Amino acid sequence: MKKQLFLPVLSLFLALIVFSQCEKRVDYQQKYAHTKEHWVKGVGELLALDSVETYPDDAILFMGSSSIVLWKTIHEDMKPYSAIRRGYGGSAYSDVIHFAEDIVSPHKVSAIVIFVANDIRNQPDDKDPNEVLGLFKENVRLIRKHHASVPIFSIAVTPTPSRWGAWTQIDKANSLIQNYCETTPNMYYINTVPEFLTADNMPDSSLFVQDMLHLNPTGYAKWTEVIKGEIQKVIPKN
Repeated sequence: MKKQLFLPVLSLFLALIVFSQCEKRVDYQQKYAHTKEHWVKGVGELLALDSVETYPDDAILFMGSSSIVLWKTIHEDMKPYSAIRRGYGGSAYSDVIHFAEDIVSPHKVSAIVIFVANDIRNQPDDKDPNEVLGLFKENVRLIRKHHASVPIFSIAVTPTPSRWGAWTQIDKANSLIQNYCETTPNMYYINTVPEFLTADNMPDSSLFVQDMLHLNPTGYAKWTEVIKGEIQKVIPKN
C-alpha cells in the first residue's frame, strides 16, 4: 500500500519541479518594455524597406546594430549570396526583442546572421554577460517562431579601442553565446575576434574609423572574409 502511494506522490513532486523551472523563465518583453518606444519610428522606417526591396528566397538576412547599418558594401561583399540588410544603429538585444519577429517574419531566407554589440558598452548601465546570453536566447526563440530550422549565425562582438575597458565582460558574453551556439542545433558562432587583435592582444586601431568603434574599409574586408568563410562551411555556394 505504501508503495502504491509513493509513486503518485513522486510523480507529483517531479511535476512540481518541472513546473517551477518553467516558471523561472524571465519575461524579457515585460522586463525591458521601457526600451521599445525609442526605436519604434526608426524600426518602422527599416521595415518599410520590405515593400520596396525584393530578394530571392535563399537570401541571407543580416540583423543587428550599426556595424550592419554601415556595411554599405554588403551586397557586393557577400556575393554569390544575396544579402538582406536589416540593422538599426544603437540596437541592443534588450530592444531587438521587441522587433525581431517583425524583422524576420516577412522573409524567406536560407540563413539569419546576427550582430548586436550595445548591451555592454563600458557604461554604468552595462548588462551582466549572463543577462546578455538570456536576451540572445530570447531573440533566438522569437526568430524560431517564424524560421524553425534555418541556420542562425551569431557574430562575435568585436574588440574595439573605444570599449576596451569593458572587454573582459564583452569577452565573457561572447563565450557564453559561443557555448550556446555550439550546443544548439542549427546555431553557429562566428569568431571574428582574432582578426581584430594585434600580436600583443590589443585592438588593432588601424581597422577602425576615427571613433575607434566602427570598422573602416579594411576592417570590413576582414569581417567579410571571416563571416563569409563560416557561412560557406554551412551553406556552400559557388
